[in-house]
Amino acid sequence: MTREDEIFEKLKNGDESGAAELVRLYYEDILRYCMFRLPDRYLAEDAVQETFLKVFRYFDDYRHKGRFRAFLYKVAGNTCIDMMRKKQWDPIPEDAAQEESGMRKTEEQEDFLRIIRKLPPELGEVVFLRFSQELRLREIAETVGIPLRTVQSRLRRALELLRTELEREGEAEEEGNRSNEIEIRKEAGQNEQIHEKETD
Repeated sequence: MTREDEIFEKLKNGDESGAAELVRLYYEDILRYCMFRLPDRYLAEDAVQETFLKVFRYFDDYRHKGRFRAFLYKVAGNTCIDMMRKKQWDPIPEDAAQEESGMRKTEEQEDFLRIIRKLPPELGEVVFLRFSQELRLREIAETVGIPLRTVQSRLRRALELLRTELEREGEAEEEGNRSNEIEIRKEAGQNEQIHEKETD
């Protein structure tokens, strides 16, 4: 029996502590997802609270079949859409999208988010759910509301675009390094000429 199954068993038996355990189990994951979907940490936190309120409000209608995580992400995604429709937001700088996370992120995580935000939204979400949230492909299909084959094709297309983007960045970085090397050599040559004049 999984941890999730144990919590649902508590809820089924009327143990209210199960609700708090369920929130603790998924809160951070759903917050990261909402922060990916929304431009503001505070709005994301509101979305998380609203997500769990909706889940518990209609909990009696839910039938647990071991697919709760996908169901929770779907509710969170719809909540984020509703919040974006209610408010108008000014575009925020790409590199500031995660500044208000309140969590220290590694450089690799920041690079990952920076790269996937260059993808079309429908592709970026699939990549984020698969590699950041570690959802299975079938869970992503249920979360986003698309067929499994569409998830597979979007993921394949996204990875192709990411590979192209990374290669492009690598070439640009290599070109930049070559330019820097030329400048360094020029600077070194000039310094050598100055030194020769000074010693004459």
